[in-house]
Amino acid sequence: MENEQSRMNEKEEIIYNSIRKNPYISQQELADILDLSRPTVANLISGLIKKGRILGKAYILNEARQIICIGGANVDRKFYMKEQAQLGTSNPVRSTQSAGGVARNVAENLGRLGKEVILLTACGTDADWDAIEKASNTYMNLDYVTAFPSISTGSYTAVLEQDGNLLVALADMEAYEHLTPDVLSKQEALLSRSSAIVADLNCPKETLEYLTHFAEVSQIPLVLVPVSSPKMVRLPEALEKVSWIICNRDESETKFGMTIETEADWRKAVQNWLDAGVQNVIVTNGKLGAMAGSRAEGIIHEPAIVVADIQDVTGAGDAFCSAVIYAWLEGRSLREVLQAGSVNAARTLESEYTVRQNLSTSQLQKDLEELIK
Repeated sequence: MENEQSRMNEKEEIIYNSIRKNPYISQQELADILDLSRPTVANLISGLIKKGRILGKAYILNEARQIICIGGANVDRKFYMKEQAQLGTSNPVRSTQSAGGVARNVAENLGRLGKEVILLTACGTDADWDAIEKASNTYMNLDYVTAFPSISTGSYTAVLEQDGNLLVALADMEAYEHLTPDVLSKQEALLSRSSAIVADLNCPKETLEYLTHFAEVSQIPLVLVPVSSPKMVRLPEALEKVSWIICNRDESETKFGMTIETEADWRKAVQNWLDAGVQNVIVTNGKLGAMAGSRAEGIIHEPAIVVADIQDVTGAGDAFCSAVIYAWLEGRSLREVLQAGSVNAARTLESEYTVRQNLSTSQLQKDLEELIK
């Protein structure tokens, strides 16, 4: 007799029967039948695999080339100051908790933009991971996450001032030291079929060196997203096979031992990245916008979009990176790539959520059209 856990729901039955009739049916065709997004269909298929209704994962892997995001997936706890912060005493706040982490945030943004995404990270077997899984599995495939019972899932705690700016943050990222080359080497078949690999600098340096070598051998685009200035020491030594680095002013200053005070300094930082071998680079600079450089299109500047009512700065950088990756994979020009990143970051600043809840391909296009007017 069929037990409750193996029983299929209505949508799963439609998918199951459709695959029985046509084993080569695409996820997009299934999405059209059910009037769902491709990431949602991928998640339903993953559920069928877990229930034993579909054997193996070849169907998912061979049907489409996913973006693989590697790095941080943690619980974000945010404390919003109700008054001016005072040290050495108790401060009244209101608090929220959500799923975060650079790689996870990028994965959710891309999933909401209709891309098929796989997240590779390390986690504990705890309530924090359960919360992350529940918040994330609609937008990305979590089947390949490696759990370690002996560790705690990553966490990020931010204290935000009344104007939304960050006062102090505490990051427990020890879990990602377990994202070793040995762990990733077990997923080489998966990595070799990806359309792009996105890795944040929560990964150990030897892991990033491994990914750089893998990208060179497999000819897979590699995007590196720094997490903070202190973690710039984790950058691989050879950057010639890195397709993109998307970083901010402070991270560039740390990398090149320079101070960026003028537009000429800023342009020089972009050129330094290109001279180091990176194929494409963006250096963001807060309210001054972003400057991008590529071997093919030179160096260009895009002004920042003025946001009058900033709700929360957390996640804006990840939103920028995600839209840049999305637009680049869609074949857009360097200017269009920059605009996509700027718009998504601005709209995320206006949201209390780390990943804005109204993000979709049509919404991003609408936002871009409003910018260009």
